[in-house]
Amino acid sequence: MSIFNGLNISASALTAQRFRMDVVSSNMANADTTRGRLVEGEWEPYRRKMVTMYQNDNSGFSSYLNKAMGTSEGTGNGVKVGHTVEDQSPFRQVYQPDHPDANEEGYVEMPNVDPLKEMIDLMGATRSYEGNVTAIDAHKNMLLKALEIGR
Repeated sequence: MSIFNGLNISASALTAQRFRMDVVSSNMANADTTRGRLVEGEWEPYRRKMVTMYQNDNSGFSSYLNKAMGTSEGTGNGVKVGHTVEDQSPFRQVYQPDHPDANEEGYVEMPNVDPLKEMIDLMGATRSYEGNVTAIDAHKNMLLKALEIGR
């Protein structure tokens, strides 16, 4: 186990939460986009995207060597962004007969982006980001104190 393991774990979490914030901002920017993707010759509204994360399993040489030597400890390796998935909930139907994408009855399919959900997701990502910055600062302070002991 390296003395920088804690920093690496928190750094991976910072990267994942920043990506999560980027996806939320993309969702908010496209909340009114009625022509998000061309599907079978027809335009489909933008679909809300969500981030999936999982534990980084760091299956490199060092992990195999540590297992073979019996020194593998139960420490984590951080978090990794899996991929983005599209929310399959139905689109909102809004009555706007003058809209160019309105159907025969005057309804327009709008994206399934709920600004309230997006703001809650953004707040969660921000709080997690702040918590990991605090963990990095604490780890840095511990390393500095360890260096002071060695003087």
